[in-house]
Amino acid sequence: MSNTPPVAKELGQLLERYWQRFFEKGVLDEVQLALVESAKEKLDKVWLASDFVAEQCIKDPLLLVELLGSGDFERSFCAAQYQCELAGIVAEISSQPMLARALRQFRQREMVRLIWRDVLQQASLEEVVRSLSDLADVCLMVARDTLHGWLEAKHGSPRSDDGVDQQLVVIAMGKLGARELNLSSDIDLIFTYSQRGECVGGGCVGGDRVGNVSGLSNQEFFVLLGQQLIQTLDQVTEDGFVFRVDMRLRPYGQSGALVLSYDALESYYQGQGREWERYAFVKARCVSLQAEPDQELMTRLQPFVYRRYVDYGAIESLRDMKALINREVRRRGVSQNIKLGPGGIREIEFIVQAVQLINGGRDRRLQTSNLLSVLAVLEQGGYYPALTVQALAQAYRFLRTLEHRIQGLRDQQTQNLPGDETDRLRVANAMLFGSWDELILQLDEYRAAVREHFDLLISKEQSGHDQAGLADSDMTAIWDLSQPREQLLGILLALSISKPDAEGLVLEVEKLKASKQLQRSHAVGLQRLDQLMPALLGWVAAGDSPLQTLVRIVPLLYQVLRRSAYLVLLLENEVALKHLVALCSASPWIADQLASQPLLLDELIDANSLFSHPDLDALKDELRQQLLRIPNDDLEQQMECLRHFKKGHVLRVAATEVSAFRPLMRVSDYLTDIAEATLSVVADIAWQQMVDKYGYPTTSEGRVQDRPFLIIAYGKLAGYELSYSSDLDLVFVYESPSNLCTDGERSIGNTVFFTRLVQRIIHVLTSNTASGELYEVDSRLRPSGAAGLLASSFVAFQSYQLEKAWTWEHQALVRSRVVMGSAALNEKFCGLRKQVLTQQRDPQTLREEVVSMREKMRGHLDTPAEGLFDLKQGSGGIVDIEFMVQYSVLRWAHQTPELLVYADNIRILEMMLEYELISLEDSECLSRAYLRYRSLIHRAALQNQKGQLSEQAFEASRQNVREIWQRLLGDS
Repeated sequence: MSNTPPVAKELGQLLERYWQRFFEKGVLDEVQLALVESAKEKLDKVWLASDFVAEQCIKDPLLLVELLGSGDFERSFCAAQYQCELAGIVAEISSQPMLARALRQFRQREMVRLIWRDVLQQASLEEVVRSLSDLADVCLMVARDTLHGWLEAKHGSPRSDDGVDQQLVVIAMGKLGARELNLSSDIDLIFTYSQRGECVGGGCVGGDRVGNVSGLSNQEFFVLLGQQLIQTLDQVTEDGFVFRVDMRLRPYGQSGALVLSYDALESYYQGQGREWERYAFVKARCVSLQAEPDQELMTRLQPFVYRRYVDYGAIESLRDMKALINREVRRRGVSQNIKLGPGGIREIEFIVQAVQLINGGRDRRLQTSNLLSVLAVLEQGGYYPALTVQALAQAYRFLRTLEHRIQGLRDQQTQNLPGDETDRLRVANAMLFGSWDELILQLDEYRAAVREHFDLLISKEQSGHDQAGLADSDMTAIWDLSQPREQLLGILLALSISKPDAEGLVLEVEKLKASKQLQRSHAVGLQRLDQLMPALLGWVAAGDSPLQTLVRIVPLLYQVLRRSAYLVLLLENEVALKHLVALCSASPWIADQLASQPLLLDELIDANSLFSHPDLDALKDELRQQLLRIPNDDLEQQMECLRHFKKGHVLRVAATEVSAFRPLMRVSDYLTDIAEATLSVVADIAWQQMVDKYGYPTTSEGRVQDRPFLIIAYGKLAGYELSYSSDLDLVFVYESPSNLCTDGERSIGNTVFFTRLVQRIIHVLTSNTASGELYEVDSRLRPSGAAGLLASSFVAFQSYQLEKAWTWEHQALVRSRVVMGSAALNEKFCGLRKQVLTQQRDPQTLREEVVSMREKMRGHLDTPAEGLFDLKQGSGGIVDIEFMVQYSVLRWAHQTPELLVYADNIRILEMMLEYELISLEDSECLSRAYLRYRSLIHRAALQNQKGQLSEQAFEASRQNVREIWQRLLGDS
């Protein structure tokens, strides 16, 4: 590449001819000629790059002088500037031909200016395509509004049945929709309007105003307006055209109505919309010159474009589109076309839009139409490596710039490389290459890189699933029920499946195929199920307890029949299918979770992430990244995101536990980290919403306070001992003057602020959404229990703990820690906790109060069935161990404050042993029993069972616990 490419002899001769014709006009005075001469070097470069600009300047030398003199060649224009200028031009226009001419002249001037800036590299690619799109938007809207006014004067105002004025809404598709218009793009449009109705208000006949003479419906009015708008913009006159208009993307294409109402449009896309139309709508937007355009229509159409889940159902359709692109490249021989040819612009667009269609429902950052903006998201979201994104972005910029150089030559809508040697030299020169061969060498490198990524995209090889390997003829026969029952049983028995299981499997398949759910399913779902089931049955038959496994999976199949993209997910991902079968075989709880939330199937795809354990900071970061994709004011979607995050990670925990990949302590650590990350982010959301609404709490010095607030965890959350269905024991404390108010326009008292903050946090955690509840919250450990305030000031909390709290509340304080909040206030809480727990207590009184509380608890609990031992509440069970640990802390913390370092039972027992407060034998006995009981409770939860066993189970361990209880808390 050369910065000063040589100008060949032919190009010099071309310039001489242009200058000769320009001066022959003889319309410029000496001052104007001097202005042109001063810009001659730049003009040479631009005219060599564009016959269109040269011809416009020769046709109207004063246009060139005006652009040079005004300094507009040096400026970047925005839509508001275009609108202001064009509105002034058309203000005095009174006929459609005059409007058409004004728009064409306005467009030609702007095209000269933009090609100048583009060729001389005074504007980036982003500026050029944005300016062209803004120009089209303004021409569209000014023409629409002007024509609407004229039609309204004749036919009356289109209004809805309830009297609301109606307007023609223009949906821009393709490059205009993405604000990526090129120098000679046509504009793909769809016309619509909000509501049906009729024109009201009369018209003009012979200059006199009369009643409603037309009786036009809104539909008829907007068809007339649409026709006039197309004609005004698209028709080629002596002044050229404004923009070529293509309406073929509307419902039913050229045979469809020119204009449809919102309802009709929505009905079409939801009922009959095809995958290629979804693909097209990725770039759609409603054209508007308002700062905040009405989003009603695009909101209504969003479910058609973006599924709320990862849309694996789009893969097969995209694969078909990709194959069609390849066939078209071969059939049409478009290797010289930089848009349609191999490695061209269309393939880059396809790579990007495929990711958008598949993932856009979950990742709202992908729901944008501009390709370069989406590429940045693909890197940030980890969809493609940085090097891949960089390569695609570089190729795209090069190809789009080359496209502009080709089109700028003669204002022609073409992406074909020129065949004429002079044109090739001109394009190479405009692209700053020394020769055409140099340009082609660089072009081929970019196209090869694009083609490589295009070939890898959603290829059959990528599915990771050789269907023929699993879906053999035997399993196909089982699913099709294509052989007599005895032969089907023989197939299963030959696989070493027991006769009862074999008979049950055939019966289950018969029930599934005869079910109402299948009978009511659409054809696509049934087709995908037929493709999946032989493979699924193969994995089921190869595992343990095949009948039980299939029975657990069937409810999930019923659920995903209505959202058959998940069937494709399993078809496309052998790893996910294997994990599904294995996990459902191991745990009915996991099977229930998947059936109730099929979105969780996404978690099964990547074995590395399924069996990994991100730390707390990584979890917080992941959740915050997911929430960044959701508008701050969309609480409903934020709550859904929180629930999916929690359920997804809890599924990972369960997967590792049933697979014996992770020991109990690590399982509870992971579950606790999930809860802490969720709590932290929920508190962030609630705080921001409160501050946005009421302002910040203030101090007596008038300063605002940034989160003088704590969330204190008690019990299992504090002790890193959460299970799958644990609730969260929380207490909320703040430090802020109660007699002062927030600093917002809607000021409220500080106390009210923190009370409402806590209410909002609890609302987000406990509300039942489509994805269920996030966590159950128990806040009864706050001062005065259920009768106390939801949020306590630190002073009130301190006073209560020191003066009014019962012994059992101090027991609870043993298992407490701050999980979110101000560092300074956390330090105060830790100091208070130490002060309370290190008080010297009378051993006998303490013993009596702890024993009394344990007996009260037993009295309020349901007695398990005869012969059963409750692992948690039974004599010698978990709670007995917890009470002994809490008693020990209250008994000896005044002399051994190290007992307060941890809030979990196991580490407190270790500290007790270290400081010789318990024997090695007793410490090991309690720790071993505690971990075994908790492990059994986890297993029971995963089997949808209660944590109860036969009284004979662990009798020795239970007896040992009871003996230690007697020595520690018995009569002495």
